[in-house]
Amino acid sequence: MTDPPLRRRENGVYYPGRQKKEEIGTARRQNDLGRDPIFPLVLRLAVPTMLAQLVSVLYSIVDRMYIGNIPDIGTTALAGVGVCGPIVTLLSSFATLVGLGGSPLMAMRMGQGQKRMAQRILNTCFLLLLLLSLALTVLFLLTKDRLLLWFGASAETFPYANTYMTIYTAGTFFALMATGMNSFLICQGFSGLGMGTVVLGAVLNIALDPVFIFLLDMGVAGAAVATVLSQTASCVFVLLSLRSRRMPVRLGWGGFRRGIVRKVLTFGLSPFLIIASDSVILIVLNAGLQRYGGPGLGDTLVACATIVQSYLLLITMPMGGITLGSQPVISFNYGAGQPERIRSAMKVIVGLCLFFCAVMLAATHTPLSALFTRLFTDDAETMERSVTYIKWVTCMLLPLAIQYPLVDEMTALAQVRRALFCSLFRKSVFFAGVVALPPLLGAETAFFAEPIADVTAATVTSVLFLRSFPRVLARCAAFRRTAASS
Repeated sequence: MTDPPLRRRENGVYYPGRQKKEEIGTARRQNDLGRDPIFPLVLRLAVPTMLAQLVSVLYSIVDRMYIGNIPDIGTTALAGVGVCGPIVTLLSSFATLVGLGGSPLMAMRMGQGQKRMAQRILNTCFLLLLLLSLALTVLFLLTKDRLLLWFGASAETFPYANTYMTIYTAGTFFALMATGMNSFLICQGFSGLGMGTVVLGAVLNIALDPVFIFLLDMGVAGAAVATVLSQTASCVFVLLSLRSRRMPVRLGWGGFRRGIVRKVLTFGLSPFLIIASDSVILIVLNAGLQRYGGPGLGDTLVACATIVQSYLLLITMPMGGITLGSQPVISFNYGAGQPERIRSAMKVIVGLCLFFCAVMLAATHTPLSALFTRLFTDDAETMERSVTYIKWVTCMLLPLAIQYPLVDEMTALAQVRRALFCSLFRKSVFFAGVVALPPLLGAETAFFAEPIADVTAATVTSVLFLRSFPRVLARCAAFRRTAASS
């Protein structure tokens, strides 16, 4: 059967002619993406997702903090787990591929009133995540030893990196499901539940880390076990929530479509490459720091890079929460043919990102950055170097605050190729800096690659967005005229 035609218009939003009134009422009790005032609507979606992303940073940061404070081996173990960090993120990027590829599509279908198609998208994404998690688990378990040595582990740090990576990889299914399927809660307006998924896992991780690391004397292995158990809890929570009768579109089994997979992979390619390429660049960064730092300095620089990247996560993850949490507003109103709401939402989203990054930039140049480094290590040299490098990599935060929302909302507006180009352009500049600066000017200068990429890419992305945005809004307005005449 095909979906019923769009027959009824309510304040600019078209619903299927056979949709029950009680279903519409249920949606109204949540965030009404098509009619609620834009500023409070974006805040209700973005702030919980932002906080959820901030809390999710604790997954890796808390592990690193506890590991860095293990007596006698802390700094060496921290460098070993730091080598694992980009590989863990690379695994998680596949959850982003499906979650952020499928959720905008699902939001568009909901905006068009095509509930049956929205459910097919949800079910297909669940199956895709299941297959990906199985394949990645086998692949990484077979290749992890070689990868760790290639990606910056030394003879001293390899045992710690190998222990952490083996245990974490065994829990890939739970990590991918928890992250990927959570996007489908948020895109239905349940940002509070989306935040709850992440908070549950992070709180459990914080509580379990000291138990497994110190009380049970498991060290690095304990940190990995605590993380996997926490992700398992998040996975169970998000799947049960999507099966709840409260959901406008419930998770089920069946209705899988190959065409949906192609569209999901196309939509998710840009955010996937953003995260995956970040991981690859950080892997190259660690390898370069180890190589050009030499035996005397290499492990110290890798440990510093781990602390610096942890600090950056406190900025980029919440900012990503703002932009990704707001995507349903953009996608829904694009499908519903409401360009004026899209324009207003874009102003609010960019404004929130600029405000947040301005606050974080100011905080970086206070004693807070030194206090942050002390959470990871008590080694004076590592702390001093880390504070300096943090200030280097964050000096162009404000341009980054423009780059993030423009790229993510291009994806929400189905401008996938343009978003992908902007993402890859920034990563290319970043990668070139990481590769070229250390052999020319010394290992430390690799940390300048980040701000160079931020300002260059933000300039290019802004120009492309300003040229294409009016055409996108005109196409959106055409959706409304087409629906009105049907």
